[in-house]
Amino acid sequence: MQSDKQKILVTHAIFPDVIARLQTHFDVEVNDSGTALTEAELIRRGADKDGLMVIGDRIPAELIAQAPRLKALANMAVGYNNLPLDAMTPRGIVGTNTPDVLNETTADLGWALLMATARRITEAEHYLRAGKWQSWHYDMLTGVDIHGATLGVVGMGRIGQAVARRALGFGMRVIYHNRSQVAPEIEQALHAEWVDRDTLLRQADHVVLVLPYTPQAHHLIGARELQLMKPTATLVNIARGGIVDDAALVTALREKRIAGAGLDVFEGEPALHPGLLELNNVVLTPHIGSASIPTRRAMANLAADNLIAALGVGPHAGNPPNVVNPDARLHRPASGGAQA
Repeated sequence: MQSDKQKILVTHAIFPDVIARLQTHFDVEVNDSGTALTEAELIRRGADKDGLMVIGDRIPAELIAQAPRLKALANMAVGYNNLPLDAMTPRGIVGTNTPDVLNETTADLGWALLMATARRITEAEHYLRAGKWQSWHYDMLTGVDIHGATLGVVGMGRIGQAVARRALGFGMRVIYHNRSQVAPEIEQALHAEWVDRDTLLRQADHVVLVLPYTPQAHHLIGARELQLMKPTATLVNIARGGIVDDAALVTALREKRIAGAGLDVFEGEPALHPGLLELNNVVLTPHIGSASIPTRRAMANLAADNLIAALGVGPHAGNPPNVVNPDARLHRPASGGAQA
């Protein structure tokens, strides 16, 4: 007997209890292969679906054209540049994200990268494991200080503020650049000062990128910007790949124009610029900013909440809490395009 439930695709395996909750409302198909679906597979498996729970996949615009029943894409992430909003919105297809629940965990990872980069932790461990530690030298693996240094935060949203708040315990001066200044009370609480971007790059001992990816932010940090930084400075990117010109960064690191970099995100990930793997003065992690069990669980549940509501069921039916393209609602059929 054919189910009359709406059909959804979950693009990667996720907590079984979250899948069970989705199954109370929908006919759920899960990609539990352990590998990402190809673009062709996403199009084929998504073609008859009413909704997708998107976990790390870049959704091709062609899927939107070939999925006539599709009403919602629930992204399990804060960033949503992997969703083809230009194709979705005119079709009335709602996109959602999972903000706030990962702020603190991502800020923790930013600080882990900052400290590991400044103190050359990855390089030091490789040095030790390779049996190179035979004697003591006054300048062996010397790094740069964090305490008392100047922290430059590019993007002072909630995660940026969480990064800046941690600097208070290290007695750091905090400067930041944002499209607009944050409220005076936030600046006061964080002891933070707004400066223009070039001033931040010139003055900061440690630069942390925490801004959303947009076309305008593409290669925001390129060869020119890296040249502005101190040769003793470090750069940490926990934002999105593409904000940094990875090729320019490889050149700057290779030529020691800056001291080091800590990267959790990359252009074209999971592929990396091969030059990054050849360098000792870079710390690399595979996009694990939100990777704690409590945080990933909170993200999965919020993505499920969004999808359930967007497909017209549950206590918030028709009103998902985290819509990223509100104009999509203007293009929905009069019925709302969702089944109860």
